[in-house]
Amino acid sequence: MTVLVTGGAGYIGSHMVLALADAGRETIVLDDLSTGFPSQVPQGVPLIRGDCGDEALVGRLIREFGVTAIVHFAGSIVVPDSVTDPLGYYFNNTVKSRALIAAAVENGVRHFIFSSTAAVYGEPDISPIPEGAAMQPISPYGSSKLMTEWMLRDTLAAHDLRAAVLRYFNVAGADPQGRSGQSFPRATHLIKLACQAALGQRSHLDVFGQDYPTADGTCVRDYIHVSDLARAHVLALGHLEKGGESLTVNCGYGRGFSVLEVIEAVKRVSGVDFEVRLAPRRAGDPPSLVAATDLIRSLGFQPLRDELDLIVADALLWEERLRQRASAATARAAEPVLATVT
Repeated sequence: MTVLVTGGAGYIGSHMVLALADAGRETIVLDDLSTGFPSQVPQGVPLIRGDCGDEALVGRLIREFGVTAIVHFAGSIVVPDSVTDPLGYYFNNTVKSRALIAAAVENGVRHFIFSSTAAVYGEPDISPIPEGAAMQPISPYGSSKLMTEWMLRDTLAAHDLRAAVLRYFNVAGADPQGRSGQSFPRATHLIKLACQAALGQRSHLDVFGQDYPTADGTCVRDYIHVSDLARAHVLALGHLEKGGESLTVNCGYGRGFSVLEVIEAVKRVSGVDFEVRLAPRRAGDPPSLVAATDLIRSLGFQPLRDELDLIVADALLWEERLRQRASAATARAAEPVLATVT
């Protein structure tokens, strides 16, 4: 009953590994460490450095560890990057997912959890967005995820495999116990960047576009705490393991906050009034994405950390931890090396 978590050394994946470990589940992690960190994998959980698109490697791990479920987080997630490098995103998010699914089918894995995204909806004309809304992605990132959803749909019809597709809205925050958080230096998450500005690690914070058709002209997003999101994955896995049917669910709280509202929350929680600058719109950013959450709640999902200030506080604490670690590492590097006479 071992669970294989791809991308389990990354931001969201590591929180899933923590949730599984806290529940006493046998878990292994497969991560190429391109954006993940070994330090975010709990002690005692095997970490294999490798590519989720390596079908032979995945097959060997399934057989060696007795894997019965795969939770797939590995992939590229920066929307603007997908616009400039579409082929890279289709390769990393779609082609490699195809190999992973093939390895699962070939080796008798029964349950598959896929990390998808609200970007599959594009610019929906309904809010909150139900799972049955039209899927019209406006970025290669969203398209690459949707293509994997289609592959899973067709695979489920042909093989003895059940899957849960979880469409994330905006993930933020960090483990309340300080065990993991968003550590990748090129991360583009608004709350992370705003916290860095509050801590003086950025000279200012850019707001990309203030002419959207929203209340204050900035994009509106549904922010979900990463620990609540991990709990949603555990819930979906349990649903499948108890014989539940395959399903696709939104993961959010059902309410949105604008970019300016998030910035005000970070200023409020941190007590720091940092500089904010207006910048042009970014490609691939829809005006508003807010989840309809009736389906995930019908499965028993009850958020525990669904207040914006609480999400910000956890993220801010994690950024402070990262800053302290970096300062300590710099201090150690500056220490003089004493010669030893033998």
